[in-house]
Amino acid sequence: MASFELLNQKKEKVGTINLSDAVFGADVNHALVHQVIKAQLADRRQGTAKTKTKGEIRGGGRKPFKQKGTGNARQGSTRSPLMVGGGQNFGPVPRSYAEKTPKEMVRGALRSALSDRAKASRLVVLDKLSFAKPSTQEAKKILKDTFNLDKALIVSVADQNAELSIRNLKGVRVLRTEGLNVYDIVKHEWLLITQDAVKVIEARLGGEK
Repeated sequence: MASFELLNQKKEKVGTINLSDAVFGADVNHALVHQVIKAQLADRRQGTAKTKTKGEIRGGGRKPFKQKGTGNARQGSTRSPLMVGGGQNFGPVPRSYAEKTPKEMVRGALRSALSDRAKASRLVVLDKLSFAKPSTQEAKKILKDTFNLDKALIVSVADQNAELSIRNLKGVRVLRTEGLNVYDIVKHEWLLITQDAVKVIEARLGGEK
């Protein structure tokens, strides 16, 4: 197990914490991380784009002009894709972009992403992150001024005051442990996790390497 400094909200060392090698010291599989992120972003696509085909365009019941003598190309219907306002060939139709990703692939990608942050010394472990009341100013003082974290992902157990305090900070995102995902870990330069959240994450991901 790797030993990390345990800090308080004033950036003072209050002890050490041993992080599981299975979760924070695993080999980084970049291809797996890429595949899971690609699937995660694909799931966010709405897939609602739609164009009308020739059969869905209104009108076109009669020939628009006579066959010969006009100098125009011969047309049989105003609904033709060749006509202005006509249907579209092979246009987009509503569809799902979701990609099926096995749970163990997602867990493996999470272990890789967490291990990458730990190995790059971009991981900060706090004993706790608490606020007496929601205060964006206090959150800015802790994260931006004390820890100098401009682009960070904060992971903690459910704490409404902390969530309300942090969510308005630019470049900073706060997630509960159950919402931890590969995309947000990779997107943010720093990862800040509370001690309680570490235990939950290790229990969730510490099974198979």
